[in-house]
Amino acid sequence: MSVVQEKITTWQIDRAHTQVGFAVRHLMISTVRGHFSDVSGTLSVPHGDFAQAQLEARIGVASIDTREPQRDGHLKSADFFDAERYPEMTFKSRSVEPARSGDGRYLVTGDLTLRGVTREIVLDAVLEGEGKDPRGNNRAGFSASGKINRKDFGLTWNQLLEAGGVAVGDEVKISIDAEVVAQAA
Repeated sequence: MSVVQEKITTWQIDRAHTQVGFAVRHLMISTVRGHFSDVSGTLSVPHGDFAQAQLEARIGVASIDTREPQRDGHLKSADFFDAERYPEMTFKSRSVEPARSGDGRYLVTGDLTLRGVTREIVLDAVLEGEGKDPRGNNRAGFSASGKINRKDFGLTWNQLLEAGGVAVGDEVKISIDAEVVAQAA
């Protein structure tokens, strides 16, 4: 009887070439966008097949940047992320399914933990390409998108507007552009 060892390649998120962004309605008339700069994680890929990959990612919520320091401070407060008590949000994939189109598109289902609350989310992901960098390292690029309801994670702060409606929308659109680097065996 022979034992076949599963070849798993670990890919590290390249922080300098990765951005996790979000967009949410503001005052019911416009959209505010922001991003997190503190992103890290790994992608474990058996037999070079991204459809079997397992992703674990960590985002430091204090790295939020909406280009408005006062708003960023409010978002870090207990009204929203409560960054002092919950310094990280995490994502851990459960499954990766190739899309029917077979063109490098995947549905990534996993657990997002934010502010101590874990909920399942689904991201639409695209393998944008693979190749070697000038130093000979194998790299791959992905983009992904999805949406969550912020109230599902305990982010319930809002303010009623005099003309009706609320200051902050409930739906948060997520956009991710990530580059990963294969680690030496």
